[in-house]
Amino acid sequence: MPSANQNLRNRKLQQQDSSERSQAPAGSRRKSANPKIVANNLRFSFFCLVISAALLMFLFLTYTDSFHPIVDSIAGHLGYHEKTYVVVMDAGSTGSRVLAFEFHRGYLDGRLVLDHELFEHSKPGLSAFADRPQEGAVTIEKLLQKAKDVIPREKWSQTPLVLKATAGLRMLKPEQAEGLLQACRDLFEKSGFLVNEQAVEIMDGTDEGIFSWFTVNFLLGKLNGRNTVAALDLGGGSTQVTFAPKDVSQTPLYKDFMHRVPTFNAFVDVFTTSYLGAGLMAVRHAVFTHGAPEGQTKLTSECVNSIIKDKLFRYGTEQFYISGKENPKATAENPEVDYEQCASIVRKKVLPTLRPKPVTLKQHEISAFSYFFDRAIETGLVDPFQGGETTVGSFVTKSREVCADANADQPFMCVDLTFIAVLLEEGYGLKPKTPLKLYKKIDGHEISWALGAAYNILTSNKSSQL
Repeated sequence: MPSANQNLRNRKLQQQDSSERSQAPAGSRRKSANPKIVANNLRFSFFCLVISAALLMFLFLTYTDSFHPIVDSIAGHLGYHEKTYVVVMDAGSTGSRVLAFEFHRGYLDGRLVLDHELFEHSKPGLSAFADRPQEGAVTIEKLLQKAKDVIPREKWSQTPLVLKATAGLRMLKPEQAEGLLQACRDLFEKSGFLVNEQAVEIMDGTDEGIFSWFTVNFLLGKLNGRNTVAALDLGGGSTQVTFAPKDVSQTPLYKDFMHRVPTFNAFVDVFTTSYLGAGLMAVRHAVFTHGAPEGQTKLTSECVNSIIKDKLFRYGTEQFYISGKENPKATAENPEVDYEQCASIVRKKVLPTLRPKPVTLKQHEISAFSYFFDRAIETGLVDPFQGGETTVGSFVTKSREVCADANADQPFMCVDLTFIAVLLEEGYGLKPKTPLKLYKKIDGHEISWALGAAYNILTSNKSSQL
């Protein structure tokens, strides 16, 4: 008869054997899984992966500039754009211009997008009517009518209208300038457009430089990056230099000329200054009157070829008759300007006006426009329609060539190019190989401070102004 211990051991062996028989082999468990379930699980995982990747891509594109225009274009075709207009009058020293801008707000980010613009101009400038303010206002009224022709009438009362006068009015007597401004204010009050107390005024040279810089970088799409370009604007009465220094601490002399400019989502610290009296026409006047008695209107100049006799030159409200001066280098067969003598006079007139000197300008990509562009196309340095790139050295070389050529069709080109060459090389400290990108338009839009001013009007508030 088995003992109690043996019975207990037998029961444990029976339980173990029963448990082992009830368990399926390891391989049989894997074989029993349903293939359809596995395939569905894999498809679901892949689907989740694709959706996640698509969402990440969408979020990435939403915060990149390349995606905004795509969505914005679609929104425009669907009629979601509401148009906004601004009219800016540029009362320059040599002419007046009207620019009527049409914007809309970006569908995703709300930023201003420029759609179209009207550009019209007339000569002479407003300053030529210093003693006839009502006649000056008539020239502005004719330009204003051009803007009325392109802006829907129902939008006039919502459309800001401004006139900003530049160096031409800055150099008039205060009572003359105020008379012209008041005549334009009276005109604007009856225009039907949106005007305020600051709608008609003389613009500070600092604003002129900042607005020009903003315009160029806005049209080049560089306002979101650190590699903004420098802007050189050469007008008739003054010239502006504006750029964002790479390291402000290198140049303590910039301290009083730095300004914080708001861009789309940030601020950029820029150096800007306006050199009054260093505009193209102002320098012509200074060179032509060099050494002449005050009030004399028949002048001779070392910077004009001797074949030129009594050529009319208007400056502000004055008229001068300019003739070339004989010099030892000229001969009957080959009359030419003594370049070094001309350049010496230009240096005396120009270099003292350039304070402070933009010593770090050479570190930047440079865009130049206005008279820089005009003189470059007139002498074949760049394409007359597209603009293009040239160098400081090319301006210097061309100035020597022009001064050596007796050309009655361009009687003042020698002095103009000599001035530009001296300004760039000696005034701004640029090397001969320094490239200059010359523009009149970018993507069909005029290079002018007016676009920067228009943007400022639509975006400014008490805490943020250009």
